[in-house]
Amino acid sequence: MNNKVYFTPGPSELYPTVPQHMQEAMQQKIGSISHRSKQFQEIYASAVTGLRTLLQLPDNYEVLFVASATEVWERAIQNNVRKESFHLVNGSFSKRFYETAQELGRKAQQHEVPFGQGFHVENIEIPESAELIALIQNETSSGACIPVEQIHRFKEKAAPDALIYVDAVSSLPYPAFDFSKVDSVYFSVQKCFGLPAGLGVWLVNERCVAKAEAILAEGHSIGSYHMLPSLLEKAQANQTVETPNVLNIYLLSKVLEDMNSKSIETIRRETDSKAAQIYTYLESSNIFSPAVENPDHRSKTTIVANSTMPASEVNKHLAAFDMQVGSGYGKYKESQIRIANFPAHSEVQVVQLLTKLAELES
Repeated sequence: MNNKVYFTPGPSELYPTVPQHMQEAMQQKIGSISHRSKQFQEIYASAVTGLRTLLQLPDNYEVLFVASATEVWERAIQNNVRKESFHLVNGSFSKRFYETAQELGRKAQQHEVPFGQGFHVENIEIPESAELIALIQNETSSGACIPVEQIHRFKEKAAPDALIYVDAVSSLPYPAFDFSKVDSVYFSVQKCFGLPAGLGVWLVNERCVAKAEAILAEGHSIGSYHMLPSLLEKAQANQTVETPNVLNIYLLSKVLEDMNSKSIETIRRETDSKAAQIYTYLESSNIFSPAVENPDHRSKTTIVANSTMPASEVNKHLAAFDMQVGSGYGKYKESQIRIANFPAHSEVQVVQLLTKLAELES
């Protein structure tokens, strides 16, 4: 039996109630039901209702289920960009979205800062020709984030018709977005929602849908079965275009019930408390230090630390106590560690982790 606590940044620790919900799903044979059945429609509707409540999502937003957040990059460019997109880049995932736009034949421009740095909104000039502005609220590879109040400022900096897309893959439901200031937010369930991998959630408003319909009406390709109009048509009937990850949608609906019962205010308060403890330790450590220098740009949910000890050695030590942190991303694999601070991680578990990390310094 695996009793390890995963502080990895995704897949990560399962939400505490997932085993119970999984057992119930098996008893109900959820994995065998048709995605065209009334039972699935009820599961879909429950998940959507749960998300609307947790995120305070307005009625002009639609909830769409896709294979992963990575898929959203491709669908967003196909459906919402005729010619040009603009990307903020400060890590591996934000850069990959920029490259995806180029691979799909669009003119992609970027505002790039070094890995691990944040952005100063006042220094960013957005081209008038940019149709989609790709923001990275939480860069999972580097642990840098854009504070929500800064994200809201991009609406006034962009052209009126430009669509503001926000990558919140490893931060939702922590950030409290004003959804009138953005047009699309997307995430994966294997991070802050504490579920098995294999499901992406794409939140879009009516402006995104209208842009896709306009491009399609002009005779351009916007993809195939996962083009926005097709996804929307099925979503409005609480269905998906193709056979989806029914089990994960069911588990998401159940975890959302649990989170709403706990309240988003409590989740955010606990996240702040745990993050403060982690950063306080890192700032006093002789081995670790916060990788993101500016405190205003440090993620609360994906905390990255420079390490004078190889990450593999850190995890070798933690393994004896049934714990694991993430290694650094890419070329930082051994010189950094990444600590997930998700709703599934209790304060007791965080304290235990910090205690064992501190033992490395003795």
